[in-house]
Amino acid sequence: MSESDPAPSLYAAREPIFPKRVTGKFRNMKWVLMGIMLGIYYLVPWIRWDRGPSLPDQAVLLDLANRRFYFFWIEIWPHEFYFVAGLLIMAGLGLFLFTSALGRVWCGYACPQTVWTDLFILVERWIEGDRNARLRLHRQKKLDFRKARLRVTKWVVWFLIGLATGGAWVFYFADAPTLFMDLITGQAHPIAYTTMGLLAFFTVFFGGFAREQICIYACPWPRIQAAMMDEDTLVVGYRDWRGEPRGKGKRTKDTELGDCIDCMACVNVCPVGIDIRDGQQLECITCALCIDACDDMMAKVGKPRGLIDYMALSDEANERAGKPPKNIWKHILRPRTIMYTTLWALVGFGLVFALFIRSDIDMTVAPIRNPTYVTMSDGSIRNAYDIRLRNKHGEERQFKLSVAGDPSLRVQLEGTPYESVPVPADTAKLQRVYVVSPKGSVPSNSEATPFRFWVEDLGNGERAHKDSTFNGKGN
Repeated sequence: MSESDPAPSLYAAREPIFPKRVTGKFRNMKWVLMGIMLGIYYLVPWIRWDRGPSLPDQAVLLDLANRRFYFFWIEIWPHEFYFVAGLLIMAGLGLFLFTSALGRVWCGYACPQTVWTDLFILVERWIEGDRNARLRLHRQKKLDFRKARLRVTKWVVWFLIGLATGGAWVFYFADAPTLFMDLITGQAHPIAYTTMGLLAFFTVFFGGFAREQICIYACPWPRIQAAMMDEDTLVVGYRDWRGEPRGKGKRTKDTELGDCIDCMACVNVCPVGIDIRDGQQLECITCALCIDACDDMMAKVGKPRGLIDYMALSDEANERAGKPPKNIWKHILRPRTIMYTTLWALVGFGLVFALFIRSDIDMTVAPIRNPTYVTMSDGSIRNAYDIRLRNKHGEERQFKLSVAGDPSLRVQLEGTPYESVPVPADTAKLQRVYVVSPKGSVPSNSEATPFRFWVEDLGNGERAHKDSTFNGKGN
């Protein structure tokens, strides 16, 4: 190559993939799961749940303004974020479990990228036709009226799906019926419109244009999954010892052909455009559509199904020798998957246990350290504390404050001569509290005296406590 010759390009332009329509048990399973998951995503914000007159009636609501997360009968407060962290840990362990058992089954059936891509391909096939028709339209250089009409129609439907996706997302953060009317009448906050627009754009871009590029290049999971898989993991694979050599026609004395007739059906239905016959590949999302396509073709040519199937590497030697593979449950129930299941169950049990034992009243105590204590005119010593009282009930409750420890300590509440204060429903109230020790008492003359704050719900007798310290002169 001479110096004047241009350097070769290191980038190959993307060739769009147009998967062919396929039918079968795995495709039907994907349709069912897609319908369920899209239905949950779009419809859940509209479900009502009566929590009382002063609380929102949306079943699932992330109320950022009031710092609450509502999920049907469960209400999560900011200080209870460990529930959310626990759910994330369970989701991670669940992903590890399914990956160790069935490879990238999450990617193939439940990942949002896969679900919305399937939906967009369905729209594309409905408007432009099946694979061959879409290929001809793509390769058509001339932009005539028909091509423009089909493309614009497809893009408009895609945009409406993206808009519905962004709209459903913002409905989780505000009352859905009210926000819907505000959006229509132009009275919603600009953040709502901005969020909907951004989500609509990324939904269309990811599901309509990028598609498999997201799974191959943007998603980190293909690079991580190998750590959760071993030779007993069931993945989609090709039985080359049965299918090779490929070719059409009948076996003769001079030709020994395998079951694979090289029809390319498995390649034509693949949403990421790979050939599973080349072995395991990073791009494979384990959607199993190639299994449906191959089984259909094997039925047409009168050969047994399973040329492409879920299989484990540990069974290869037995199958090559004509022996049956291990039972599927022996692949699934092994030390790795049992460990993930046990950890997942323990975290789940811990969250349920914590949910049922948590109190409907709570308090936090913050001592005022500037000054550490105040000497009153009668010689008594006073400490100040900011106490946040949480009432998780759906109605106002009267909370009584007291202290336990040295019998000389007594409580005074700022703004009231009583030892109790009303706390509104589902609210945290900040109350300044003074603890006083008489002159000459042990707490007054000690540097630090431990004691305990108690709060009691006068309505039902429920109690909660927090430990603190009283600071004296230290003489």
